[in-house]
Amino acid sequence: MSLSNIHQTAIVSSDAQLGRDVCIGPYAIIESQVILGHGCIVEAHSMIRSGVTMGDFNHIYPQAVIGGAPQDLQFNLQSPSFVEIGDHNVFREGVSVHRSSSERGVTRIGSNNYFMNHAHIAHDCRVEDQCIFAAGATLGGFVCVEDGVFLGGGVMVHQFCRIGRLTMIRGLTGVSKDVLPFTMLGGFPVRHYRLNLVGLRRAGVQGERLRSLSRAYRNIRKHGHIGAVESVPEVSYLEQWMNQSSKRGLHGFVGS
Repeated sequence: MSLSNIHQTAIVSSDAQLGRDVCIGPYAIIESQVILGHGCIVEAHSMIRSGVTMGDFNHIYPQAVIGGAPQDLQFNLQSPSFVEIGDHNVFREGVSVHRSSSERGVTRIGSNNYFMNHAHIAHDCRVEDQCIFAAGATLGGFVCVEDGVFLGGGVMVHQFCRIGRLTMIRGLTGVSKDVLPFTMLGGFPVRHYRLNLVGLRRAGVQGERLRSLSRAYRNIRKHGHIGAVESVPEVSYLEQWMNQSSKRGLHGFVGS
């Protein structure tokens, strides 16, 4: 890449690997063993720590820190661990992403995600694709967030929780258990209260697929299982998701 794309006040390790057309802003820091794909933008006063691998066209806004040490009192700071990030992600001001707390472990973020200011992704999390974290949304360690999830402002997710695909979680919600795919969650106490119909329609889930999923959701709410429902792709995925082991259990339902 051209040195003109690196501001003269930036600090870039000699062994960092930078793709084409990468831009590094004033006072940004790129540590050793960092790989940045083509077209990434790292703005002023942000930091990419050692062990971060990032794909193409990611945008890091000021004061973000990617790849910091996990907030784990037993973690050995000399232990190597990593962060792996896909393409076309946006990390707004003050976002933090921590590397794994396990030796040679990985915190993973997919592609096309948008993390608003001061969102936090803790060690060993897995965030898939096309998720939105509103301001201050926070994941504890080992959380799994599947495709198309929206976390409202100030949402706090307990470690080891699973957030299913295409869920929407109301702002300021404290999530302490797993969240069923395709649903909306919130309230005090926290409950699933209906399917995320807008998100499902935007994802192309309509007609018989949506009707079958609605029947499955009603059966889970009333009886705790999917029951006899036509096996459209969403129902098959939901059944597989429910059969996976859980460390936290499942949040309840409004009216149950």
